[in-house]
Amino acid sequence: MRYAIQWLRSLAFNFQMYLAMPVLALYFTIPAIFSRDWAFRGIHTYCHWVRWTAGWMVGLKTEIRGTPPTDEVLIASKHQSFLDIIMIFSVLPRPKFIMKKELKWAPIMGWYVLRIGCVPVDRGKRAQAIQQMMDGVKNGVQEPGQLVIYPQGTRVAAGAKLPYKVGTSVLYTQLQQDCVPAATNVGVFWPRHGVYRKPGTAVVEFLPRIKAGLPQKEFMAKLEDEVETASNRLMAEAGFEVKPD
Repeated sequence: MRYAIQWLRSLAFNFQMYLAMPVLALYFTIPAIFSRDWAFRGIHTYCHWVRWTAGWMVGLKTEIRGTPPTDEVLIASKHQSFLDIIMIFSVLPRPKFIMKKELKWAPIMGWYVLRIGCVPVDRGKRAQAIQQMMDGVKNGVQEPGQLVIYPQGTRVAAGAKLPYKVGTSVLYTQLQQDCVPAATNVGVFWPRHGVYRKPGTAVVEFLPRIKAGLPQKEFMAKLEDEVETASNRLMAEAGFEVKPD
């Protein structure tokens, strides 16, 4: 019975969350056409709305740990579900995401992500995708912000293993910017697929930055170790059994 009630609460939460997306998008569209600041404001409003409603509708609190960067940096984050995108965006002043190219065709949302400077890439072709990332970043170099990339290239279920892709190290080397790793446990409460949302506290933690200038292999090894170690710690804290390698 308890599961059924939580499932119904989750269904209601999901419905209003997806309803709020076009409502807020349309509300902010006209000012966003004239000012990119209003596009960011609209998306920030939506992200805060989702975090707030998740807290009281399904008992899923959200917590940010560490210091969200406000300068020009590369953010390399663990990605487990839509919620970590929401949480990261809600606390960064001008985030831009490396995203799969299909999203640019999504009604309304596609226009917004391009408006704020997100970079669409074809994930199926690695060399081409890396070049697309570099071209996209270069084209947006006049727009200050925090470039967010998911080193594993997709959502990864809590406890699952997936290799880190080379694109992150290429961007790190070419941009010559510090990298801020980010860990999370959101997949414990909000899985990649399905309706059910588990009550608890979902955490995104910004870790100490990795300074620019490391060799690519050293950078990738350090990034993977720090993100995976911190994410495993956060998942264990949430009661999830993390199996050793």
